[in-house]
Amino acid sequence: MILIALGGNLPTACGSPRQTLEAALLRFPAHGLAVAGRSPWYETAPVPVSDQPFFVNGVVCVETALDAAAAMAALHAIEAEFGRVRSVPNAARGLDLDLLDYRGEVRAASPVLPHPRLAERAFVLHPLRDVAPDWRHPVSGESAEELIARLPPGQKIRRLD
Repeated sequence: MILIALGGNLPTACGSPRQTLEAALLRFPAHGLAVAGRSPWYETAPVPVSDQPFFVNGVVCVETALDAAAAMAALHAIEAEFGRVRSVPNAARGLDLDLLDYRGEVRAASPVLPHPRLAERAFVLHPLRDVAPDWRHPVSGESAEELIARLPPGQKIRRLD
């Protein structure tokens, strides 16, 4: 199973963050990524807490012949198509794509797998649970539900219809 998180909190040439995420998904096939499943969208507070606008987040399951590094390069290429310029960590952005899990691989080198902060983030775990309810963290073996139960309070998240 290959899981990718999508997020954004600034408008782009495609429109609102939600419209940008939908447009980004349409670019996946051109980069060798076939979307096999997707979560609903969620509105989430920025992490760490800041005065930035709220984000729209989701998770997709993809199929690909690409290895993990090539899949990460494809995600960066899609971000660049949407004007993403990496500046400071946790900056507001129109599109953010993260490789969460690549077939259960555990890697310390780029791309680090599983994503090193996925177990700490409601905006990743809630949509991940929706798209892959049987998923287990490749290192701890915990389910998304177990990780959600351990989250500290205060991460605002609301499922969008």
